[in-house]
Amino acid sequence: MQFPESWLREFCNPPLSSEQLAETLTMGGFEVEERRPVAPPFTKIVVGEIKEAVQHPNADRLRVCQVDAGQGQLLNIVCGAPNARAGIKVPCALVGAELPPGEDGKPFSIKLGKLRGVESQGMLCSARELKLSDDHGGLLELAGDAPVGADIREVLGLDDMLLTLKLTPNLAHGLSVFGIARELSALTGTPLTVPPIRPVEVAHASVLPVKVEAPELCGRFSGRLVRGVNTQVKTPAWMVDRLARCGQRSVSPLVDVSNYVMFEYGQPSHIFDADKIHGGLTVRWGKVIDGQGEQLKLLNGNTVTVDDQVGVIADEREVESLAGIMGGDATAVSDDTRNIYVEAAFWWPAAIQGRSRRFNFSTDAGHRFERGVDPSRTVDVIEHITRLIQQICGGEAGPIDDQTLKLPEARPVTLRVARAARVIGMPLTQTQCADVLRRLRFALKEGEGTITVTPPPHRFDLTLEEDLIEEVARLVGYNNLPGTPPMAPITARVRPESRRGRFALRRRVADLGYQETINFSFVEAHWEAELAGNADPIKLLNPIASQMSVMRSSLLGSLLQVLKFNIDRKAARVRVFEAGRVFMRDDKVQTTDGSVKGIRQPMRLAGLAWGDSEEARWDGKAHRADFFEVKGDVEALLAPRVAAFEPVNHPALHPGRAARVLLEGREIGVVGELHPRWRQSWDLPSAPVLFELDLDAVEERVVPVGQPVPKHQAVERDIAVVVAESVTHAALMKAIHSAPTQGLLQHAALFDIYRPQPGAAGGALAQGEKSMAVRLSFQSPSATLTDEQVEPAVRAVVDALAQQLGARMR
Repeated sequence: MQFPESWLREFCNPPLSSEQLAETLTMGGFEVEERRPVAPPFTKIVVGEIKEAVQHPNADRLRVCQVDAGQGQLLNIVCGAPNARAGIKVPCALVGAELPPGEDGKPFSIKLGKLRGVESQGMLCSARELKLSDDHGGLLELAGDAPVGADIREVLGLDDMLLTLKLTPNLAHGLSVFGIARELSALTGTPLTVPPIRPVEVAHASVLPVKVEAPELCGRFSGRLVRGVNTQVKTPAWMVDRLARCGQRSVSPLVDVSNYVMFEYGQPSHIFDADKIHGGLTVRWGKVIDGQGEQLKLLNGNTVTVDDQVGVIADEREVESLAGIMGGDATAVSDDTRNIYVEAAFWWPAAIQGRSRRFNFSTDAGHRFERGVDPSRTVDVIEHITRLIQQICGGEAGPIDDQTLKLPEARPVTLRVARAARVIGMPLTQTQCADVLRRLRFALKEGEGTITVTPPPHRFDLTLEEDLIEEVARLVGYNNLPGTPPMAPITARVRPESRRGRFALRRRVADLGYQETINFSFVEAHWEAELAGNADPIKLLNPIASQMSVMRSSLLGSLLQVLKFNIDRKAARVRVFEAGRVFMRDDKVQTTDGSVKGIRQPMRLAGLAWGDSEEARWDGKAHRADFFEVKGDVEALLAPRVAAFEPVNHPALHPGRAARVLLEGREIGVVGELHPRWRQSWDLPSAPVLFELDLDAVEERVVPVGQPVPKHQAVERDIAVVVAESVTHAALMKAIHSAPTQGLLQHAALFDIYRPQPGAAGGALAQGEKSMAVRLSFQSPSATLTDEQVEPAVRAVVDALAQQLGARMR
């Protein structure tokens, strides 16, 4: 909100400089975003009166003016303005005057010179040349009572400052000059000047019939007829000037009066051409008939369609106005208007909020009504508007028709002084708190340690005890709050050595050749069904796009989308990963309403490899990324811990080329090749290999522990056992390490598998059997092992294999 400081000081004029006043408002919660002068600096420009204006003898578009500038003699000034004529008073720049800088940033000096052979002793100025406005159509005409020779800065008040306030949505009571003055009075203790609003004389008894059908839309509606106004007069210069300094251009006398009062008291109003109203007015919601809403052409030229969610003012034929937002073109005042209807109402904020955005525009009236406007001042505002209209346009006023239907209930709010002191962080007495609230003109009742406040009608934001605490804090002064150091000790959060940081983990994955991607957490619904087997995903109430309607429970779909994007752009090799959050339903998680349908949001680490495993090979032979390569990457991420891999059926992965990842017997993820069905549906040249792991499990690591270097040589034994074809490597290793070897077995490694060829003699092997050769390494920290010590350990391993797997020596 922008307004001139001089207007504010008419209501409240504290003994503060302009800088101090701006600082006071800012520290009181009304941030002064900008403070700038009305006009840039210039010198030696005075009020001049043109006594004579004759045609230039050598130029058709120039005139030679005799100007009285209070210098004791008339000045001869050549001027090309079309409105240069005798009898008007205009700004006159004397010789030696410094005008505001031009587009080049340099000041312009007035010198004695000649124009087409005629001497010019100064310059007559337009508003644009003084940087007062963009109007360059002619000289700036001053009021007839402006004293000749007076400094133009004093006459026009150009040393005034413009204040631009940045208000938060809860400060609707600050959207007027009077509202800011009321706050300034409370902040400084300076008396507030409240101009009396006297009723105008009622000259006729005509009343326009008005019916309010929706009290939930309009709580109070006031209006009056004014007859015989003259709309062809000019708006007074003082009003045009004040509106301009509020950022509002002058339109017409009636519109200017309405805007002026809105800036002054914060109450928007609307003026109808009464002769264009058919019958009476009805305040109601819009109507939808046969699926079509009502049409309304607005004052800005737009035609909008209203439905039953938009409030309107209508006459007997059509809609005439958007309630609380903008009037209609059909009843707009014009130069031919003679009879008007002045309206001021209280519109419920909830009924106005969001309506302007539906039609892609905003108005000053809607901005105020959707935040809340004082419902107690509608009649006073109409009286004030009527008096200004009569002073400017004349007219005879009728009685005010005031209908009060439903107003906001003033609910008392109680402030506990002890809690206010605790929240604010400084000692406060009840007397201090009560004094602050009285300065704000609140009606209050004191109790023992409490103050109960009944909010005034202009304070829609006072509903909680915290609101009153804020009022106390800002009037005491935020700059007066003590600087109290924190009492609690501050200790750095040291990450346990057994956990890797996520940044370090990302670096580790990048070192393996993967590039990180960041994707949306909301995905397409069919991804969840196809890739995660999730039939009941978490749906978004307000998705940003129709195809991104659910929250993901797996990262695989996001990576496949990245792969598809890169393949479509001829990428030959793609290795990407993402560390992100997934969202899953969990009946074990309690929600705030006591139900058990909670949501878990664990972190996952997922990767994808597609294309050549190496960017280039010296022999030119390509090697596609396969299951075992990505499995090796997963093992490298988990090292030095050793993971186990077991076959798994996963909806996104190939049924024979996928495994679940086990760490210390706990499943932490999956790795595998994409299912052929999805490779075909995604139109991929070949199947990528993917993995998805629980991030918390990957972050864990084994802290290295020092071990003495063995002093004695290890002893190795090779055994070959015949087992069934279904026996896996993991089962074989588990059985070997479970054997009672008295701690001598240090390592076991599979180095050969033999299967008989189909149709060939297999010797000791039958069909459905295979031979697995294992190298066993034994070692003792105290002495070199002998055969008598090693052989029992080997037999123990063979016996364990026989008992657990049915193996026999080959």
